[in-house]
Formats: sequence, C-alpha cells, structure tokens
Amino acid sequence: MADQVLDGGSWTGCAVLFLRSLCPDANLPSLYKDQQRKFIIFKLIKLTLIDSAGGLDGYEILKIHDADPFLAVEVKFMDVVVCQQFLKSYNSGALCQSISQHACRLLVLAQDFRIETQLKAGTHILDRCLDELEFCLHKIHQSHPERLRDEEVDQLDMQLELEVKGPSPHQEIPFTQQIPSNCFRFQNKILEDRMLTTADVQSFANGVGRQWKHVGRTLGRDCCALRDTAIDNLAYEYAREGLYEQAYQLLSRFLQAEGRAAKLSRLVKALEECKLTSLAESILEEQP
Repeated sequence: MADQVLDGGSWTGCAVLFLRSLCPDANLPSLYKDQQRKFIIFKLIKLTLIDSAGGLDGYEILKIHDADPFLAVEVKFMDVVVCQQFLKSYNSGALCQSISQHACRLLVLAQDFRIETQLKAGTHILDRCLDELEFCLHKIHQSHPERLRDEEVDQLDMQLELEVKGPSPHQEIPFTQQIPSNCFRFQNKILEDRMLTTADVQSFANGVGRQWKHVGRTLGRDCCALRDTAIDNLAYEYAREGLYEQAYQLLSRFLQAEGRAAKLSRLVKALEECKLTSLAESILEEQP
C-alpha cells in the first residue's frame, strides 16, 4: 500500500506532467509565453490539478516551462495520499477529461479538444507502469525537486487566489442577507434555483469521474434512494459501461426519487462539499 513507500520522515516527491494540445488553435507553450494568455493557461492547469488531486492541499506547482512540443508542469507532492489520488486520476483518463473541459471553457475551443500527456519522475516515464501504483509512488518519492518554486508561478497563484475571492469585502453580499426561497448562494453570488435538467445530468456525468460515489453519498444524506448499498449497487450494475454511465445513473436515480425537489442547489452544495467546485462552475456556466 501507499504507506509502504514512506521512509519514516515526511513524504515528498516530484513529477513532471507534460501537456501537448492536439488542437491546432491551441499551442500550449506559445499561449503560455503570451503575457495576455499566460494566466488563463495557469488557471487551466491549476483547476485540472485541483480536480485530479482532490483539492488544493498536498502539492504545489514549482515551475511551468516550454518543452516543445509539450508544456511541462513540475509538481511537488507533500502528501502520499494526494499523490496517489493524482496518479489514479491520471491513469483513469479523468485528468485528460478535466483539462479538456476546462480548455474548452477558458480558451473557447470546440468540444472535441484533445490533449496528449506524459508523466515523468526524473528520467523515468511513468506512463509505462501506471498500473503499478506503489512503483510509481516510489519513483516520484525518489525524484527530489531540483529548484525552489518559481517566482512567476507564485505571482500567478496569487492572482488566481484574488480572482477566486472576488470583490473586496465591502462589495460582497452579506451572509446575513436573507436569500429568497427560489434562490441559493454560490461563491458569494445569489443564483436562481431550478430543477435539474438532462443537460445538468450529462455535464455532471462527463466531469465527475471517479468522484461520483463521493457526491452520491453526500446527496444520499437527504435522499433515501441513495442510502445504504444503493451507491455500491449502481457501481456493480453499470461497471461494464464505465464511469460516465455510473455517474449518469446516479443523478438519474436522484431525479426519479426526489422529483421537483431535485434542485440544482442540492447538487452544487454536494459538489462544493466534495471539493469539485470547478465542476459546479462548469454546470452553472460560471467563470471561477
């Protein structure tokens, strides 16, 4: 297991994620060199890592640089569990799916945007042994960062943090403000609530990946149809069809059971709780 790679001290490791767009309109190294597009590419990478690593903690981007025809992203991991989650997401294809979705939205590209990736730890190409999780973790643990965090990455990260926080405090909607019964709050905005639609279900199934069970159990706290063994039964029943169908059937079951009470606000709240805010933004067609 993952804890077997620990050597008694704090766990750290380094991996380099190589990204190459197969879309002729989106050359990632060129876009990152463009001062007007650099922040968008950084945001695209950071949102993908948040999705793949399961949140903001346990890793940091050290450097992003041109490795023609790839854009190289050097990532330092400080938590073996986070690194393990990242590797599983990469191996399942969820990382590629996530970056494609964010690229289509942030770069305004066609929905068939495709990406080529490679993952390395030192000189070792991990794509050749992704099914050997412990071996990959060991290679990443052996690969120590060759540099401190790049100053440019620090500045971009601060810029993204300021953007996520939104307006200054005196412009924010007070949390004491009463929200109308047909609305809900998301990222300090008040949005109109509504029933979930087929488009919402499809967007959720496309973007949630392996986290669908986590979201299902969160929804299951207030939905009898998703309690007890319901989630495991769905996983078993639709195992052959893959993650998309499992997630699709989960939300369809929620809709069937809850009827008019199957509100958008309940799904958004569950996604926030599961640290899938970017997916919620995508469903709401809101910029992060």
